[in-house]
Amino acid sequence: MLRRLSSAFVTIFALATAAFSADEDATRIETALRMGDVFGVMSEEGYAYGSRLEADMFPGSGGVDWQAEVDEIYTIDRMLPIFHDAFARDLASAAADTTAMTTFLESDLGQRITTLEISARRALLDEAVEDASRLKWQEMQAENDPRLDLIEEFVAVNDLVEANVSGGLNANYAFYMGLRDAGALGPEMDESEVIAEIWSQEEAIREDTDIWIHSYLAMAYAPLNDAELGDYIAFSESAPGQVLNRALFAGFDAVLVDVSRQLGRAAGSILAGQEL
Repeated sequence: MLRRLSSAFVTIFALATAAFSADEDATRIETALRMGDVFGVMSEEGYAYGSRLEADMFPGSGGVDWQAEVDEIYTIDRMLPIFHDAFARDLASAAADTTAMTTFLESDLGQRITTLEISARRALLDEAVEDASRLKWQEMQAENDPRLDLIEEFVAVNDLVEANVSGGLNANYAFYMGLRDAGALGPEMDESEVIAEIWSQEEAIREDTDIWIHSYLAMAYAPLNDAELGDYIAFSESAPGQVLNRALFAGFDAVLVDVSRQLGRAAGSILAGQEL
């Protein structure tokens, strides 16, 4: 009996140690990717999105209460743990080679790429910069810029368009579920109608996603030479790079679904109140 208990304890201890190690690995990768800064930008994007939602759904009716809800939903300290849990869980389930990941991400090139990606995304908070980046991408296409092939290869290797479209559709579904939670949809809109409405948005989401991703990457990676971007693509194509990419999407999708449902509930509460 004692031997069986001892064996069980050893097994539990080993599992706990492995889980702790996986969590440490995820934290180290998040540090290399400066996820705190990434979510800082996402918070600012969220505040702007909250203002647009108010203007579209209940102009002038949200006020300070709506803004307070949006601020809370997009708090970094609320979003980051959601990301971490999903990210770490996905890495652990894939038995990821985190050493290969950190070797690249913590290298001079990896750190430079991270800085460029965050700086570009922060710059896109300015609508004028975003418009200029889209125009620049169109010019690159018209002139058959040599950088096009590398950007397209990077997008394809990381499945960026499909993954982001899928994430966008899931987020929209979560938003509708939030509206339903708050009693703002009404019994006349059943599950099938919600899904049909979401799928009707797929083409528009895909078109906007495609343009945004390509114009963002073209701007972010402009300071890199072709060899450096090629090295990044090579890492992305590797098994560790593919696992990392999937884990990142798992983390971001978890955040977007949570954020969208919370926004739906907050917006639904205001809409339901207007109908009373």
